[in-house]
Amino acid sequence: MPFSITQTTNEETLKACAALMCTTNPWITLQIDFASCLLSTQGSFKEIYIATEGDQLLGFIILQMAGTFKGYIQSICVAPEARGKGVGTALIKYSEEIIFKISPNVFMCVSSFNAEAAKLYEHLGYKKFGELQDFILEGYSEILLRKTIGTLSAFKRKE
Repeated sequence: MPFSITQTTNEETLKACAALMCTTNPWITLQIDFASCLLSTQGSFKEIYIATEGDQLLGFIILQMAGTFKGYIQSICVAPEARGKGVGTALIKYSEEIIFKISPNVFMCVSSFNAEAAKLYEHLGYKKFGELQDFILEGYSEILLRKTIGTLSAFKRKE
């Protein structure tokens, strides 16, 4: 599946991302609606990258690039018809290249019920380092994951 990854700030594209999020899991199970999904694309220090094939949105990733957990993958969403075709892996690897220039760590969360995503993240080298019980919705945990190339004290920022 040939596709490209590009950064976006386009309002219509962000609405399409929010629409995709709120109609797929884990957001359905977590009861997160369109307005909340759209709000998650807003804010300082966020970068959003989309995977497209022609004019079709295959998926996207939202990065938080400042703060204690700079280099945090806030959300990754792949359209159901594009899953299992390397889109999610490509978005994560693309993001890692960006994040590892400014931080030795990439962080993300995965919902406790999202076994397929957890399996992918583990395969890509992410390790569990914590659990937020009943964080978004009672009865479900968010599992904190980290992939690292070293300590903060030894890290040299790359430009």
